[in-house]
Amino acid sequence: MAFSVVTYTYLNAPDALAEVRPEHRAFLRGLADQGTLAASGPLNDSPEGALLLLRIDDTDEATALLADDPFQREGLVTEVSVRSWDPVIGVFVE
Repeated sequence: MAFSVVTYTYLNAPDALAEVRPEHRAFLRGLADQGTLAASGPLNDSPEGALLLLRIDDTDEATALLADDPFQREGLVTEVSVRSWDPVIGVFVE
């Protein structure tokens, strides 16, 4: 199965991000509970970014799904990159 690898770049607005973060994480937990989100988390080398790994092989579908993310809805994401990824070795290979 192919995945979509998504990177977010956040607006430099720590207070706004902190305020919306609980809703953002609840949204992502819902995707994880549905089996759509395989993993997500901040990028350690950039406090203004994150990586999400979605079990969706259609990048347009992934983009549309994440449009409902509270961080995006509130204008806290300045850049979204969505790329298709086909793992061949490791824990994501079934």
